[in-house]
Amino acid sequence: MPERMSPSTIMTILLVLLTCLWSLIFASSKSKHRKLPPGPRSLPITGNLHMLVNLPHRSLQQLAKKYGHIMSIRLGNVSTIVVSSPQAAELFLKTHDTNFANRPKIQASEYLAYGTKGMALSTGHDYQQ
Repeated sequence: MPERMSPSTIMTILLVLLTCLWSLIFASSKSKHRKLPPGPRSLPITGNLHMLVNLPHRSLQQLAKKYGHIMSIRLGNVSTIVVSSPQAAELFLKTHDTNFANRPKIQASEYLAYGTKGMALSTGHDYQQ
């Protein structure tokens, strides 16, 4: 009859496996990120959502005082760039205007907005001169 493992051995093996899994997840998430602006460290699943309390705009203002007018935060698993001054927003939008001008084509917009000709679901190419 096989010998049973002690509970401490099982816990040790489980702890080693969880540490390896966490390391793999952390390493793969780091490799996906490009060079981002400075920002607060985030939690693994919720990101920085715990920092946005009752008044999120005030929380972002406090974070901007610490990390600058252009900072990165994670909302869940989504990396987000926060721009908190008009000058920085103007600079950012002028530099990356083509990234914000285009929207992906959605099949539903073909039927709802007359072939993406409506204002809300247009792709951005429809209004460029």
